[in-house]
Amino acid sequence: MKKFDRALVWLRRDLRHFDNAALHHALASSRQVYCAFIFDKDILDPLLATGTLDRRVAFLHASLQELDAELQDAGGGLIVRHARATDAIPQLAQALGVDAVFCNHDYEPAAVARDGTIQQSLAQAGREFFSFKDQVIFERDEVLSQAAKAFSVFTPYKNAWLKKFQLAAGDLDSSRLPYFDCSPAAGQFAAPPSEAALPTLAQLGFEDCDLAALNLPTGMSGGQALLDDFLPRIARYGKTRDYPALKGPSYLSVHLRFGTVSIRALARYAMDAMRSGNGAEGAPIWLSELIWREFYFMILHHHPQVAEGASFKPDYDRIAWEQGPEAETAFAAWCEGRTGYPLVDAAMLQLNRSGYMHNRLRMVTACFLIKDLGIDWRRGEAYFARQLNDFDLSANNGGWQWASSSGCDAQPYFRIFNPVTQSEKFDPDGRFIKRYLPQLARLDAKYLHAPWLAPELTRQMAGVELGKTYPHPVVAHDAARKRTLERYAVVKK
Repeated sequence: MKKFDRALVWLRRDLRHFDNAALHHALASSRQVYCAFIFDKDILDPLLATGTLDRRVAFLHASLQELDAELQDAGGGLIVRHARATDAIPQLAQALGVDAVFCNHDYEPAAVARDGTIQQSLAQAGREFFSFKDQVIFERDEVLSQAAKAFSVFTPYKNAWLKKFQLAAGDLDSSRLPYFDCSPAAGQFAAPPSEAALPTLAQLGFEDCDLAALNLPTGMSGGQALLDDFLPRIARYGKTRDYPALKGPSYLSVHLRFGTVSIRALARYAMDAMRSGNGAEGAPIWLSELIWREFYFMILHHHPQVAEGASFKPDYDRIAWEQGPEAETAFAAWCEGRTGYPLVDAAMLQLNRSGYMHNRLRMVTACFLIKDLGIDWRRGEAYFARQLNDFDLSANNGGWQWASSSGCDAQPYFRIFNPVTQSEKFDPDGRFIKRYLPQLARLDAKYLHAPWLAPELTRQMAGVELGKTYPHPVVAHDAARKRTLERYAVVKK
């Protein structure tokens, strides 16, 4: 790469000052480097239309505060604008007199179009635009089948992914993963203009929220703290990850979403745990989950139509979903955690209150909406998109299409989770359920998963009155299962 006098690093989903591809290349090729973040009105304005309290914006704001402080310690700082990125980046490049803008790839279709517009604007002004791979290990066409085609089934993709990294037994060499040095030379970071200070949440139009109360650590330090907490548990990950009452997951998904951790570092830790034997059981399973994330990024790249609501399998767009007042009532009950199925309700209450939902429960609640209530998966996808702290278009779409059987490598349409047996298996003592549904706490575990089956006297002694302290089931699972098989008959081969 040729040398530049001044460069601008546009930070987006990569809010860290270490192991950052764009920052590394800017520092390696430029005498002076500015760093900027844009609170893009094209993204924030639709959020404001649904309310002024958004945990993701609060997480983002707190993470930027930490990043700004770290950059200031290195002699620079963040330039922050609240504007449309398509306007702000070319204007900022002009005002700063930079020769080039550096950023990392964003794979969502709207982001790809945005970046193309900005690149064109910069080119018209004689400035260059560089974008780098940073939020995945392998992207786009880097992992293909032997026929040089995109995979549509996860396991062959995973095997090819692992083979590409030569992860045969005894060859788990984490040094194969690049590390992007972001150490600046003296005076290389340029101090931001005085008017570039980080605006408050109120100035952006949002309310503050207590992320600490939600146990949601922010920024690079928060991501590192979660990682430090998880690594001693990684060996048990395979045994604990499906039980929402246990401390099984890494809880790093929101940090992956905003790039306060490095995916290369996480993969490196997984590989080192596998090589050392300390995480021989859990580390491969955790690495597999990271590969699932890349699988869905790849699917979005090759099949961008899924971002517009199209089923990955077109035949599934022929399904007729429930509509009308009863469907609206059922959908509201699902959203609000009032279905009468305790595990489903507890999971939805966890989501609504904290913005987090355990991965097993994402599958359970999605399958319940689609195959018990017969409601279009797109409505659930949109609800999760509004509520999840770690919302990521590719993973959210992939997960919902998996549950609806319309996606790549999805569960068969006739596989229908039973919410009661899922509850009995993955929350056997009801510890998770009782945390969010204390009105059921005195009910014996034998009936906790299906309160309507408890004898009337048993419910009375536990203080549970169906229809008052806890709702009746909105649907009978066995009858719903039969209707679902009929509904999916249009795609039966």
